[in-house]
Amino acid sequence: MLVKEATPMIHIEWPQLFLLLPLPLLYRWLLPAYTADTQAALKIPFIEDFGEAKARYSSAKQPWLLWLAVIAWVLLVLASARPQWLGEPIEQAVSGRDLMLAVDVSGSMKEEDFVIENTRVDRLTATKYVATDFIERRIGDRLGLILFGTTAYLQTPLTFDRKTVATLLDEAFIGITDDEPATSIGDAIGLAVKHLKDEQANSRVLVLLTDGANTAGEITPLQAAKLAADQQLKIYTIGIGADEMLVRSFFGNRKVNPSRDLDEKTLTAIAEATNGQYFRARSKEELEQIYELLDQLEPVEKNKQFYRPMSELYPWPLALSLLLLGIITVIRLRLI
Repeated sequence: MLVKEATPMIHIEWPQLFLLLPLPLLYRWLLPAYTADTQAALKIPFIEDFGEAKARYSSAKQPWLLWLAVIAWVLLVLASARPQWLGEPIEQAVSGRDLMLAVDVSGSMKEEDFVIENTRVDRLTATKYVATDFIERRIGDRLGLILFGTTAYLQTPLTFDRKTVATLLDEAFIGITDDEPATSIGDAIGLAVKHLKDEQANSRVLVLLTDGANTAGEITPLQAAKLAADQQLKIYTIGIGADEMLVRSFFGNRKVNPSRDLDEKTLTAIAEATNGQYFRARSKEELEQIYELLDQLEPVEKNKQFYRPMSELYPWPLALSLLLLGIITVIRLRLI
């Protein structure tokens, strides 16, 4: 439940049921006394303790049995009133923003031109390393995840469950969409438009990360960008990959440009067409700076609401009541 602020407490859902507490006394006063000859279609094992002591084993001779019956009845009514424990309020910020991540998982993302903690890693690993922290910070946003290579598919639909999005991103691997070394940037944008166009969000954002050019798909990136602009979907594009790296060959070490296939012109055009921005990430540090800048460009919601976790308590008094009822029944059977 959504509330403002409060301290932990016990809440009774149906307090009007406490009006049933004097029911055994009314039974005692208004109904005829119990006799051994009376035949009943339905008998409550401990209810005669509240009646006249005309049975072979009266409550006057066993006063503690009467008190057990009273306690069992009170616990039964308490359970029926449905007590609940309301915990500490938990902040639930809701921004009204839908943010989709589109991550390139084509074969070129296996290029090891990033360094994390003095270890050379591939581009996808660096993306996971940085993007996971970004996802955790997006409190109040609904997040989704698109993976694309030769084809694009929705890995995670829009959800407030940031942990699930981060987990599924971490489980992604190069070639998960297919085995061909191709990139469908246009299809990834088109898929994002499809899943965001009908959402009643205050803001729709796509963060698209790739290291290449569009070489596959049924729609071109600029056509997809136009569709996104028509649906007021803002796109931030990130070109990932180092400008140069040393590779060993038969003739010794030589410098190469591992990002020679990166189509920065198209990525810039996509961002400009949708009022977004294009960023260049040549290292892990630059990628972190980009995601920090995205936090500033698309800040999380500052207005606060609170959710109070609720735990049902009625099983405890109900179990105790049934236990006492069982004890009373066993004792009575032995006294007969």
